Amino acid sequence: MAKTTATPLFWRGLLAVIVGVVSVAWPDITLGVFVIAFSVYAFLAAGTDFLRAVMSDRVGPVLGYVFLAVLSLAAALGALTWPSVTALVLTIWVAAWALVTGVLEVALSFRHGENAGERAMWVLGGLVSVVLGIVLAARPDIGAVTLASVFGIFSILYGAFVLVLSARVRRAAHAAGRLVGSQ
Repeated sequence: MAKTTATPLFWRGLLAVIVGVVSVAWPDITLGVFVIAFSVYAFLAAGTDFLRAVMSDRVGPVLGYVFLAVLSLAAALGALTWPSVTALVLTIWVAAWALVTGVLEVALSFRHGENAGERAMWVLGGLVSVVLGIVLAARPDIGAVTLASVFGIFSILYGAFVLVLSARVRRAAHAAGRLVGSQ
């Protein structure tokens, strides 16, 4: 069981490191891939919403699903037509998300039952998120490329962590196999 877990962890970690290196080396290309991935997602959402409209048996849901399909189709076409604007909007969206979640994390750190260490971690994480949001909102044009680079650094660190975890799981499986085999 542990060996079967170690192999997918290894490939997941390796893929994360590769994606991270590519993202750091070529952030503009990474940003383009984000825009294309968003477009593909929006096209798929338009298709599934249209199918839901066709399969619905009542007028209200049909109109709602058709409206969602048209919005998703417009978003997909808009993203492909204006990729720089899409990258800018995605960056602003991430900035807003980071600001809101950061403020909430700081506010929630003062709820009852948290010890000082947990509270400090929540406050620190929230403040980092707020700073990221402010930096991205201040210069979303530069923020988009920076966001791709930060994503790359995160992917490299995450991938390295998963590779280490994979090696540990593999070692544990090997040690367990020796224990079971010695009985």
